[in-house]
Amino acid sequence: MTDRRSIVLASRPQGQPSTDNFRLEKDSVASPDDGQFLVRVIWLSLDPYMRGRMDDAKSYAKPVDVGAIMEGGCVGEVMESHHPDFPKGCIVTGPFGWTSHAISDGGGVRIIDPDVAPISTALGVLGMPGITAWVGLNDIMEAKAGETVVISAATGAVGGLAGQLAKAKGCRVIGVAGGPEKCDFAVTELGYDACLDHKAHDAKALSEALKDAAPDGVDGYFENVGGKTLEAVLARMNVGGRIAVCGMIAWYSGQGVTEAQPLPAVWRNILTRRLTAKGFIIFDHFDRFPAFIEEVAPMVSDGRIVFKESVAEGLEAAPDSFLAMLKGGNFGKQLVRVGADP
Repeated sequence: MTDRRSIVLASRPQGQPSTDNFRLEKDSVASPDDGQFLVRVIWLSLDPYMRGRMDDAKSYAKPVDVGAIMEGGCVGEVMESHHPDFPKGCIVTGPFGWTSHAISDGGGVRIIDPDVAPISTALGVLGMPGITAWVGLNDIMEAKAGETVVISAATGAVGGLAGQLAKAKGCRVIGVAGGPEKCDFAVTELGYDACLDHKAHDAKALSEALKDAAPDGVDGYFENVGGKTLEAVLARMNVGGRIAVCGMIAWYSGQGVTEAQPLPAVWRNILTRRLTAKGFIIFDHFDRFPAFIEEVAPMVSDGRIVFKESVAEGLEAAPDSFLAMLKGGNFGKQLVRVGADP
């Protein structure tokens, strides 16, 4: 038996979630059966999609049951194995959840090579957020050299890579981020041509600032947030522009919905500018993972791609860090260090 600590969903949130919606539980896990292995979690990923899993509402994935361990991607070390494909001592990434230890049969799990990049990157720039950025930019937005693209949440786990990949394609890249520190990082470290601070502007002022930053208009928009950023960008889209709809974190807990731009105004922009707005869920595109890794892993290894991580220490820190992330409190990929990194 192995002692285990886990964060479970204690209750469903009403509006914005709070720490009361989570509970720390302690129990034990038995040794793995044939075809299974025991994982010691090292890194836990915190991502915006988890907010949706807390609600009992119809969506693209099943919600977390009340009393169940919160879902989440992790990196861990195999401590005991009765599975031929996952030997003891290997480093793996998989959906182990907000927990210190997990038993797995290998479903959704892959071995990662610690020599390619730090193992935490399997949850960020070389993991789910990374392929989200790559697919959104290339397959959904279809960004091309010479175009102007806008990336919302420009320094986040998805946006930070999307912006760098757009620059590597030869695009003019405008970021939108929260606060001068993030905007400075986007320009000086990630290579953005400009970055606008959404905290310093209302929607109208943000649109005017975008007009100055992108005088020739916007051809592609990577949508991560919704809210006033979407309203500002829609007014600057060029005819035939494309929008990759990845997320809408500004509205996830219901805040800002009644103040949002009316649907007729949004629809009119889509019609008159002949825009294409396409939503995508990355789980539908994991067949593209080998091509993504082939292109991006060497760029991470040789330093052409910069990445930033926000690290919270200890599993118990996960709820507070998650709630802060939903309000933009993270800087880069939000991780929790659950155990020692070998």
